[in-house]
Amino acid sequence: MKYPAKHMISLSVVLFALWLGLSGHLTPLLLALGVASTALTVYLAHRMDVIDHETFPAHMRLLMFRYWIFLVREITKANIDVNKRIFRPGKNISPQFIDLPVTQKTDLSRVVYANSITLTPGTVSVNLDKDSVTVHTLSKEGADDLKTGRMAAAVPTDYVEE
Repeated sequence: MKYPAKHMISLSVVLFALWLGLSGHLTPLLLALGVASTALTVYLAHRMDVIDHETFPAHMRLLMFRYWIFLVREITKANIDVNKRIFRPGKNISPQFIDLPVTQKTDLSRVVYANSITLTPGTVSVNLDKDSVTVHTLSKEGADDLKTGRMAAAVPTDYVEE
């Protein structure tokens, strides 16, 4: 099934911005090569029929931006917490496994949730099922924070066509 051109255009813009940010060169030849490589990549992805609303959710730009801000904030707070636990003398860790419910409806949003947990220092997703995710936490406080459901609620779940 072929999807609207907006997915191809959005993917092109994101890929070229990524290419430009990683290369940092603004000479005409390299810019032309960047445009050509982006166009070839998007063309191949289109021919392979892998550009759709779930693999590249162009309609969720604002939700994803908010989510990235939330995730960076959580990663920063968790880094500070783990560093305090490392440098504070005494026994201040209480590792444990917990099972959390997964409320996301699509496979992509469930994977984003599990990966977000793993990206946060002090927590690792070890098993993901359709209804739950098993997480290893470094501390009881980390487990309690995950049990509140803030991270699960922050994961964008609107992966349906407009």
